[in-house]
Amino acid sequence: MNQPAREALAAPGPLLLRPDAVLLPEGPADGWAVVIGDGRFQAVGPAPELERTHPQLRPVRLPGHLLMPGFVDAHHHLTQSFGAALAFGEPSEIFRRVWVPLEGALDEESAYTAAKLAALEALRGGFTTVADAGTRADVDVDVVASAARDAGIRCVLGLVCNDADDEGRHAAVVEKAEKHLARYADDPLVHASLAVSIPEAATEETLRATARLAAEAGAVVQIHVNEHLAGVERSLVRHRVRPLEHLHRIGALGPQLLAAHATLLTPRELTLLADTGTAVSYNPVASAWKGNAVAPATAMAERGIRFGLGTDGTRGDGFRLAEAAEFAQRLAYGLSTGDSSCGAGWTWLEHAHCGGADAVGLGARTGTVAEGLAADFLLVDVDTPELALSWDLPWELVRRGNRDQITAVFVAGRLRLWQGLPTDWDGPGLVRRAAEAARAAVGRADVIRAHPTSTAARALHRGRSMSR
Repeated sequence: MNQPAREALAAPGPLLLRPDAVLLPEGPADGWAVVIGDGRFQAVGPAPELERTHPQLRPVRLPGHLLMPGFVDAHHHLTQSFGAALAFGEPSEIFRRVWVPLEGALDEESAYTAAKLAALEALRGGFTTVADAGTRADVDVDVVASAARDAGIRCVLGLVCNDADDEGRHAAVVEKAEKHLARYADDPLVHASLAVSIPEAATEETLRATARLAAEAGAVVQIHVNEHLAGVERSLVRHRVRPLEHLHRIGALGPQLLAAHATLLTPRELTLLADTGTAVSYNPVASAWKGNAVAPATAMAERGIRFGLGTDGTRGDGFRLAEAAEFAQRLAYGLSTGDSSCGAGWTWLEHAHCGGADAVGLGARTGTVAEGLAADFLLVDVDTPELALSWDLPWELVRRGNRDQITAVFVAGRLRLWQGLPTDWDGPGLVRRAAEAARAAVGRADVIRAHPTSTAARALHRGRSMSR
């Protein structure tokens, strides 16, 4: 297992990096290289050609490594990291019992710490971009932006625009949304987004306005759509149509919408997504942990529906997310139809980076190793027992890749993480501070769990068994 020199990778650019292979959209390209400078890929091509055209640069050789695009987390809740483990073994719609009270207990310092902790976990898992769906914490959203910047990760930052509980707030909500979109127009790492928790959380007027503002700004509106049976039923009772159909009826579907989860879709709703260019965040781990269903992502891929992969804050490992995406499709759809391919591996790898970048509105900026795009990439050690005997590297990355094989993470051309640790700030120190802050925040929050902890459940089980 070969390890490149950290000092060479951390040097100010431009840099000519020569790994064993570069992962391109069409597959791994052996013997290729990249030139990075000013935060972008300045050149991508065969190594001999780049060495000839850039004689002033000394190649940084990276034997045993694959250079690949960083993963894009198309759905996250950065300020929920303190309670991630509280979701274990819980039923759907835990936001009412866990996330609302927990985020309500955060102050500015703890919200910053929670968001930076989530960003660190994401970087460790190979994510170079995360889409935050908006915080419920009573703090300026710039606290989350600061945490992302300080961690060194690219962030699509949602501003919650709910107003259904007070229709008189519409004008104020729209004004705040306009300011949010303008606030980060020139930020190199933070990209403004609007958010509505669920369709019924905002008035129809606001849903239309956020769609228009996002479309004009080239941004996205993030909305949890068709995630749980209870949400579909609420929409049927209130609007006489399903959530996605309601958004279509009022004119809020379109390329600017990022529909989170979309697990419960009818054939008509798949057609609506395809016809309107609406994007989806497919969150397979969230489905396994607390969902009612698995989004029909293979059908989405076949019909050309735009989608990325999201963690929903479950766990920050890009390789495990891609594997979960394939695994969930196999269990939910492939086994019953005899589909042994279920996307042939490349589908999930592609939607984990370039498809995700497109879904969150950054397809023209990141997600692919290509000249002119942001240099957001990973150096993956493929000289390992899991990957060295390669016959089909994309499939192997999906099935056998894991974050332990990530040597380095670059965002905007800068080395941000080296062997799991930040390069310019104290990661272990943050974890220690977060542990203290999390205990205090959870203690203040009125969190209600539907099930006991695993150890308490074991004790109850053993008690029942012994009483028989």
